[in-house]
Amino acid sequence: NMSAGRPFRGCACFFTDNIFVRRFGLHVRYRDGPQLRRDHGAALRERGCRSEEQFQEVLREIEAEVQRRKELIHQSVERRAIISKCYKPKHPEVYTLQDSFLAPEFLEIVRFCSSPGADLQGLLCYLESFSDKRIYRLPVFTEEFCQALVDELEHFEQSDMPKGRPNTMNNYGVLLNELGMDETFLTPLRERLLRPLTALLYPELGGACLDSHKAFVVKYALHEDLDLSSHYDNAEVTLNVSLGKEFTEGNLYFGDFNQDASPVPRFVEVEHVRARGLLHRGGQMHGALPIASGQRWNLIVWMRSSAVRNQRCPMCGRKPELVPAEGFGDGFTEEPPQTVNLCAL
Repeated sequence: NMSAGRPFRGCACFFTDNIFVRRFGLHVRYRDGPQLRRDHGAALRERGCRSEEQFQEVLREIEAEVQRRKELIHQSVERRAIISKCYKPKHPEVYTLQDSFLAPEFLEIVRFCSSPGADLQGLLCYLESFSDKRIYRLPVFTEEFCQALVDELEHFEQSDMPKGRPNTMNNYGVLLNELGMDETFLTPLRERLLRPLTALLYPELGGACLDSHKAFVVKYALHEDLDLSSHYDNAEVTLNVSLGKEFTEGNLYFGDFNQDASPVPRFVEVEHVRARGLLHRGGQMHGALPIASGQRWNLIVWMRSSAVRNQRCPMCGRKPELVPAEGFGDGFTEEPPQTVNLCAL
């Protein structure tokens, strides 16, 4: 996993910023107790954190999360090794991307985008657009593939294999790189199939040179994760595909783009349609409403452009302070002495 021979990196803000305090539904930046009280005390009090005892509980929760993040790389490498050695897949075929998994309409869209003279207006004829927020829905997989993938993931969930969770906001889900799906499924999906579309839809976000990703599946069910608080993704462009199974409610809602948030954001609600995906800008504020029944599984692919994020980390808004990482890291790379615009090549 190298970009032009350079290893991928993370940003040091991962250990201090965007830490989710679940019981009060708040993202915080954390250096130490006094700073937390100073910067977030009022917001925590508004959400019901009123006693010193509750504040100390929040501190312990945050410190445990920082510690978890520091051990993440090492633990992920260990889990992946165990899974690779010991796990017996139920549907080994779903680990290698094949055109037969893809909706014929999706392949037609990719063919159009890869043809000479393809332009944005032509592409938009194939997509469903939602409001003016540059959110698009399109067919991605076949129903049969979605069913087989969910069946495989349930088989993994029920196994005694170690499981890493996607992030602090989702307790139920699977990191697909730990299952070994990056090279054989997700990289070809991003490079061969999605990049021709994102180059036309999101050129200013590095849509033509998305060179890494983080992919995971999330699961929502009654008595498990029901919903998802409003947030933005650590991605330039996100693909979110509904895999099933049967569920009611649980729509996604989208607010402002995080860099031009307004005091009174306008929200647009979008329904899930099985086997169809939504493409949106990673910086678009969004969340998921509670499901009312059943189970909802979604494949999320955060796609990243090192050419864009090397200039500004989307999570802290600063020039990234690079730290070592494993695999695709968070999509940053060491800048060569003379920077080259990869998107223009």
